[in-house]
Amino acid sequence: MKKHALLIGLGLAVVFLFIGNAAKLYQMGFVSFMEAKLYDTRLRWTMPNTVDERIVILDIDEKSLRDEGHWPWGRDKLALMLDKLFDKYGVAVLGFDVVFAEKDNSSGLSVLQDLGRNQLKNVPQFQSVLDRIKPQLEYDTLFARKLLDRNVVLGYYFNSSNNTSGALPDPVFSPGTFKDRPIDFIKSDGYGGNLEQLQNRAASAGHFTQAPDPDGLVRRVPMIIEYDGAYYESLSLAMVRTVLGNPLLKAGYGSDDKDYAGLEWLEFDDLRIPVDSAASALVPYRGFRGSFRYISVTDVLNERVPLEDLQHKIVLLGTTAPGLLDLRSTPVDEVYPGVEIHANMISGILDQSIKSSPPYILAAEVVLLLVIGVALSFLLPLLSPIQDTLVSLTVLLVTVGVNAYVWQQGDIALPLANSLLMVLALFALNMSYGYFVESRTKRQITNLFGQYVPKEVVGELSERPEQVSMEGHSREMTILFSDVRGFTTISEGLDSKELSLLMNEFLTPLSRVVYKHRGTIDKYMGDCIMAFWGAPLPDERHAHHAIVAGLEMLQTLETLQPYFKERGWPAIHIGVGLNTGKVSVGNMGSEVRVAYTVMGDAVNLASRLEGITKEYGAGIVVGENTMNAAPDFVYRELDMVRVKGKDLPVAIYEPLGLSGEVGQAVLEEMERFHQVVRAYRKQDWDQAEARLSELLKAAPHAKLYQVYAERVAYFREHSPGADWDGVFVFKTK
Repeated sequence: MKKHALLIGLGLAVVFLFIGNAAKLYQMGFVSFMEAKLYDTRLRWTMPNTVDERIVILDIDEKSLRDEGHWPWGRDKLALMLDKLFDKYGVAVLGFDVVFAEKDNSSGLSVLQDLGRNQLKNVPQFQSVLDRIKPQLEYDTLFARKLLDRNVVLGYYFNSSNNTSGALPDPVFSPGTFKDRPIDFIKSDGYGGNLEQLQNRAASAGHFTQAPDPDGLVRRVPMIIEYDGAYYESLSLAMVRTVLGNPLLKAGYGSDDKDYAGLEWLEFDDLRIPVDSAASALVPYRGFRGSFRYISVTDVLNERVPLEDLQHKIVLLGTTAPGLLDLRSTPVDEVYPGVEIHANMISGILDQSIKSSPPYILAAEVVLLLVIGVALSFLLPLLSPIQDTLVSLTVLLVTVGVNAYVWQQGDIALPLANSLLMVLALFALNMSYGYFVESRTKRQITNLFGQYVPKEVVGELSERPEQVSMEGHSREMTILFSDVRGFTTISEGLDSKELSLLMNEFLTPLSRVVYKHRGTIDKYMGDCIMAFWGAPLPDERHAHHAIVAGLEMLQTLETLQPYFKERGWPAIHIGVGLNTGKVSVGNMGSEVRVAYTVMGDAVNLASRLEGITKEYGAGIVVGENTMNAAPDFVYRELDMVRVKGKDLPVAIYEPLGLSGEVGQAVLEEMERFHQVVRAYRKQDWDQAEARLSELLKAAPHAKLYQVYAERVAYFREHSPGADWDGVFVFKTK
């Protein structure tokens, strides 16, 4: 087994790479693309390809446009259509995949009224006729009257702009319903609704907003969209609830834990709709275009449709005419009528055939990847190439078979791409291992340190491998921690995609600064960077390089602020803590995973120093050892502190710049503050207060001066005692 340790380690690295992707720690684009295509393939192969006779699409097609005129038609014609559908044909419910956002002036009533107010205002006969025919020419009022007491569901849409028009229906969930659940609803800033008089007369309304995936295909429909704190249902959901008598809609959770978002389904009566973390449902496409009966609107208006084709049917009014632009790209067809997507959703709700993808699937996939990946990582290196091929092929077939069974029998859409690609990657790794282990020493060093140190240092390492030790050993080094201030608040104000972009945009340039000054990046911990100087190659000036890097990180972040503002992102501010001391450095970890890192008390203190930067309003704070190791900087002494977890006090300093590069005004201000510190430690409160007053006049918002002013005021009233050593004790990290 020891002979294959490197190969096993590489295999485990591949496994954890895919586990990290599955756990949403990061996203590998090609895996997401493959997952989408595998989903589409399963969908097309398992579609029933039957026609649902319960649902009819009333089509504004080319034939209807030719016979009835161009769209939009007058509301009088739509009022007539309602009479035909409900009085003659007895449909169960009618849903409009169109929105009536503007008043209908096609009757010419406004022109006649204008004549009556001007040229013909003194003609009694005209006024009498106008009053008599006015009700017949008010098409919106006529249409609204026909909506009353009929199962008509109007359609509307949400948008990402702040524009609003028309009226919204009552929400299905009132504001505050989900306040204790961190659910990632799709949020809208605006909407396009129907005329208020139409909305008030309709039985219900539902949005026909769709949310295509990044590749432009419509695979899911948002069942619930949040607007202004309230929650509104989709057109398909509203139609099913209307035909069933508007039963109460309820939210279903996978856990009672309030910290678990866990919205897994929506339910009413005996029907349940599985939804994802954004309250969207996968569209259960029945087949290719034409999975529902289409009837031209003109045939209904002219009563050319047999009664049984419409009686008791669920009817959707939409369009397939290319000129009306209601065509979508879907997994089953590149050009697909948008109205048929709603029909598929209605059919899936009634049949309870919507595939589910609940939150717990993420954990299930991670466990599956771990079990399969670890087993193959240890097994494949022990087998011959033919055996490797047979084992890998068997695992692939079993994985696909189980996935297909769960898809078909359990209506669960399990992810597949991570598993398949991981098995293929492990197989390829074992097949090509002999090639990649040539020039092993140089390749090992490059692979190990390439992600930690700049390319120039990697080159030096490969040329001088004798200076590198993987085993843990003690060495004096300088450690840096940087962390974003108020990151929790920042992350709560951004969606996951924007937060990921923000992280990349500030971590990348800061990491380059570390590389530029020969630093080694130990790890990223969320919004925190941990780096060190003095390993893997020795560096006699490690403290100097670390301080220069820390100061440049602050400057670099300032140059990024205009770009962040332009993107609509919040300003980012960081604190940097540096400490120098003896640490253990080398490969550390467990039998299944190791990392090149540093450990020791000096590391812990560096982390504590970063944490207290905000207490003094300082961008960077260093320990006394770091100051002594890099005497070519100007330092402002901040305090003597005892941090949590340490008994001995530590002097802390703020580096202001290289000696000779700091302005005289800054040096004078620093000296005045040092006088404050000396008076403070002597408990000469009057002297300290007088000096602080001068400093605060010049810099009233300086956090450091405010802190000392508050301490002086407190100690005047609560004396620290004659034996006080001037040390401030921090109770928190």
